[in-house]
Amino acid sequence: MAKGSRFSAVHPVSCGTLNTLLVHPRETYKLAVLANSASIIACHNHPSGTPVPSSEDVSTTLRLRDAGLLLGIELLDHVILGDKTFISMKEEGLM
Repeated sequence: MAKGSRFSAVHPVSCGTLNTLLVHPRETYKLAVLANSASIIACHNHPSGTPVPSSEDVSTTLRLRDAGLLLGIELLDHVILGDKTFISMKEEGLM
């Protein structure tokens, strides 16, 4: 996060099934817009325990990033949680 930034809240956006999660930029950014947020971090888990990003994870991340650019709300990262491990899509160069 940028210097002076602070973490302010966690807002669940969507609940998925065992292997599917529907995420739309509209719902993802709604509360960030209302809170006048400058940025967000997206996060979800992989029930399999392996946090390796799927092709859907990558495409969703790019959609969220592009929507954030239009809104002026930066997508700082998309973190995928696994079993006692995680992957930062930013650190992996996937966004």
